[in-house]
Amino acid sequence: MNPVRMATRLRRSPRAGIALIAATTLAALTACGGADSPAADAGTDSSSDQPITISFLSYNYGTPDIGGQGTQALIDAFEKAHPNITIKPQGVAVADVLTRLQTDTAAGSPPDVAQIGWSKMAAAYELLPIVPVQDIPPAADWDAAMEGFSENLLSAVAVDGKVKAVPYTISIPVIFYNADLFRQAGLDPAKPPTTIAEVKAAALAVTDKTDAEGVYLAVADPGKSDYMTQSVIASNGGREVGADGMPAFDQPAAVSALATVADLTSSGAQPAIAATNAVAAFSAGKLSMLIGSTAIAASLQKAADGKFELATTGFPSFGDKPAAPTYSGAGLAVLAKDPARQQAAWEFIKFLTSAEGFTIITSQIGYLPLRPALATDPKYLAPYFASNDLLSPALAQLDDVSPYQSFTGKNASKAVVTLQDEAIEPIVLRGADPAATLSAVAGDIRGFLAQK
Repeated sequence: MNPVRMATRLRRSPRAGIALIAATTLAALTACGGADSPAADAGTDSSSDQPITISFLSYNYGTPDIGGQGTQALIDAFEKAHPNITIKPQGVAVADVLTRLQTDTAAGSPPDVAQIGWSKMAAAYELLPIVPVQDIPPAADWDAAMEGFSENLLSAVAVDGKVKAVPYTISIPVIFYNADLFRQAGLDPAKPPTTIAEVKAAALAVTDKTDAEGVYLAVADPGKSDYMTQSVIASNGGREVGADGMPAFDQPAAVSALATVADLTSSGAQPAIAATNAVAAFSAGKLSMLIGSTAIAASLQKAADGKFELATTGFPSFGDKPAAPTYSGAGLAVLAKDPARQQAAWEFIKFLTSAEGFTIITSQIGYLPLRPALATDPKYLAPYFASNDLLSPALAQLDDVSPYQSFTGKNASKAVVTLQDEAIEPIVLRGADPAATLSAVAGDIRGFLAQK
């Protein structure tokens, strides 16, 4: 456990650090590229220089933002280090990943590697011919590649003791806050709230003494992901999903947690608006706190630059219970059919999740470096964190992260969307009764999850 609660502050001009990390990244990438590992199949020579092309389906690729640019940078760096392997990327909307993979698989042409969100991963394991990544390389190669990786996270994503999809673009929710609005409201930005009750009190102080809104806890996720729902429930000692894969969000601890979030809205501490509007309000300096994924840190940093002081602190706890944020983002899964393509897919995944890969992912996209030591390594991310420490609270909570809980069966993804659309949004934003709503939706979800 890591009890340290950090409050970190964005320096006004982080660009010098970013330029420095770009230079150190280039130097590191130039030096990398080592020998390919032995083939998992005795009949395949993975160290051969024979050219091979593999396909990569990614919801970040092709987007006109830092996610798309960073993904292209990863591909370029990998191809430079592995000139015999060409990556053929395919872009897809995040909400369409599972449907696209099912369609491509049915047509006999699934991608070799796919970026799949954790909220869809359980259904993907049921519906798709995913090859467990840990089964592809020899044990020694796997162990060497995973050395320095967050052991807690690898354990959290394992299925029956095996890593089927490797954590890739991972974020953890934190409190982003506007230090200037805190000062205007008479709050000390060096002592940000650490509990949900303190969040409410600070938010009401802001609404009382400034023209800004107080807080927005982005539990009604527009992407239909339930990572924030799980974070809130787990931090109150409950579970969204039971050990049997069925709903547990209608139990007292979960109902109480969501009622607490709904109270933020009914009390006036939180505006009843869509998450996208909340992000826009925070970016414009009109919202004092935004509790959301670190995946948006880079865009918030850009919006705040020269306008207000942006800071972060860890996900809030519920009373004296420990905070238990759940990770969001995606893992890398392999659907390649033949051993040569599987081995090339492993080399690609190994690079994406290497020190070099995470240096690009963190500095150019904004996701967490899942090799925590990189944050203090001068060859990799130490220069970046020296000038931009917005991710530090989330990195500090990586050892305490609550495993993502998946509903059971082929309708697991449908269960997540149903929960978010029919329970979470009505409760948090429209005043629906928490206990009655969660009970009714839990019954509906149990019904279709039981279908074979």
